[in-house]
Amino acid sequence: MDNTLAMNSIAEDLLPYASNDLAVGPHTLRYLDEGDANAASVLLCVHGNPTWSFYWRRIIERFSHSHRVIAVDHLGCGRSEKPPRGDETSKGEFRYRLADHRDNLVRLIDTLDLQNITLVAHDWGGAIGLTSVLQRRDRLARIVLLNTGAFPPPYIPWRISACRWPWVGTAAVRGLNAFAKAAVTMAMSRQKLSPQAAAGLLAPYDNWKNRVAIDAFVRDIPKRKSHPTYETLAKLEADLPSLADIPSLLVWGMKDWCFRPECLRRFETAWPAAKTVEIADAGHYVIEDAPEQTLSVIESFLS
Repeated sequence: MDNTLAMNSIAEDLLPYASNDLAVGPHTLRYLDEGDANAASVLLCVHGNPTWSFYWRRIIERFSHSHRVIAVDHLGCGRSEKPPRGDETSKGEFRYRLADHRDNLVRLIDTLDLQNITLVAHDWGGAIGLTSVLQRRDRLARIVLLNTGAFPPPYIPWRISACRWPWVGTAAVRGLNAFAKAAVTMAMSRQKLSPQAAAGLLAPYDNWKNRVAIDAFVRDIPKRKSHPTYETLAKLEADLPSLADIPSLLVWGMKDWCFRPECLRRFETAWPAAKTVEIADAGHYVIEDAPEQTLSVIESFLS
């Protein structure tokens, strides 16, 4: 097992599932595939930054007896390969843009021939997942979103903006692991993340090379219309009303300082029939901060 796959023992104990491989160009994307492969419903779990499929371990535990559960690790994240960041002309590198992660997820959906999909997404996973299922609309059955966005950002919190400063930002994010380490405390509100869960979330991001995607996600947040990802997000926002007839659940930690309640309101405007559950004292990592409440709400929605 290579260094990319050698998670620490805590992560392996809390996420005791073998990953599967998918070739995306010259790179290897990995994903979990648990439950009955012939189940009528598929839960497609899409993580954000700086998490990985580990964030969905409770979803797998709770629902794999009745659903097929797919939890992807984006390229550069979790157990997936972590190629250097480059442009479309750089051999052996990856651009790490929203559109690239979307294309990888569409490839996974097609390769596995996933049908009757319930998209379950958090943070950047909302934009990645929604842009993907919009391209495979006939395969989509339901949507579950947790503290996410699907539009050009109405604001960028200063704590994230600081991570974008030239040279200093990358040195902090990749050299000191400042973004991921801060997240295990700042993304919680109701309670502290357990040491075991914190270690599991941080496990894949143990050196400069392995933090390439964390830094790239931060830099892919568009501040102006000239940014290449701005158009992708603007088109996604324009397309959101086309999903208004899909049964949708919005579960929101209302103490989230990043995807604040106004992000929730934008989804509610686009999807008036969506079911909303506000968890007043939970933060951004809502499924870690309020696990039983979040899981119970999802279970009720799925049934």
